[in-house]
Amino acid sequence: MSFFAVLLALVLEQFRPLPRDNRIHHALVAWVRWTGRNFDAGAPQHAWVVWGVSVLAPALLVGLLYLLVLRFSLLLALAFDVIVLWLTQGFRQFSHYYTDIREALERGDELTARRLLAQWLNLDVSELPRTELLRHVIEHALLAAHRHVFGVFFCFVLMSTVGLGPLGAVLYRMAEFSARYWSYPSKHLGVPANQGLLAVSQRMLALIDHVPARLTAFGFAVVGNFEEAIHAWRRDAGLWKHPNEGVILASAAGAVGVQLGGRTAAPGGPERSRGFDDPAASDDAVADGSTAEGDPPQLGHLRSVVGLVWRSVVLWLLLLALLTLANLIG
Repeated sequence: MSFFAVLLALVLEQFRPLPRDNRIHHALVAWVRWTGRNFDAGAPQHAWVVWGVSVLAPALLVGLLYLLVLRFSLLLALAFDVIVLWLTQGFRQFSHYYTDIREALERGDELTARRLLAQWLNLDVSELPRTELLRHVIEHALLAAHRHVFGVFFCFVLMSTVGLGPLGAVLYRMAEFSARYWSYPSKHLGVPANQGLLAVSQRMLALIDHVPARLTAFGFAVVGNFEEAIHAWRRDAGLWKHPNEGVILASAAGAVGVQLGGRTAAPGGPERSRGFDDPAASDDAVADGSTAEGDPPQLGHLRSVVGLVWRSVVLWLLLLALLTLANLIG
């Protein structure tokens, strides 16, 4: 049933995507803010309480509702899966920015592309060189594809395998949203408003995302240049601040033959690279701080990344279909 749920959710999302500014997003913001205000009294252990209430409680509730629905009807349970996946997973939650940026660059309208990227990242990218502009678009798109599609997909399939339905999808989405919410800087201080909650949410997201990130990276390797992707994974994954991001971006860079990573961050934004400034970090690190092999980011790489992501989606759907068929036959 997992295969049909994922397939139907992807189809539904193509025809009826959630808008960027929707009620579900507002509800999540209100929920995480409320849990932080009511369960955080300043002690270190309170950060874990807030995370448990804001992330685990909704996931467990959805899992319980799924089991109750499943007792009445298998079709209703399938519909429940589809609705939850539609709310938690989807290309269209980020792809419109990527598509609009690519089209603007293809017609030579770099000013519009920079404006759209600034809206997407909520950062000032007006001073970035063109190559760095393309690099940020590619990196952000790859990570967005993982967080909005593959991460939710793998957690959903894992939890469905043990009979908990969409619990995994909600767990991943809430964990990712919580980490993103608590990383927003305070308007007054210019730093994250609650360092304790930020640390806990990022630590738990890294734990939950450990396996999904590596499955995403492996999928990119299979549907791209496998040898170069695996080589880049082993060589460059450790050069990134966050290991889960590192394996995804390093594998994708090798799969499509593009240099990712570097020293230039968008003003006010987080730079994901860690070891590129350190010549001793990797013998293969080149002078400009990017991954050693492959071409500098070019306009053609934007289409290559789209193809890489879609081929990976098809790969995992086919594998899930085969597993479902084997289960039905067995």
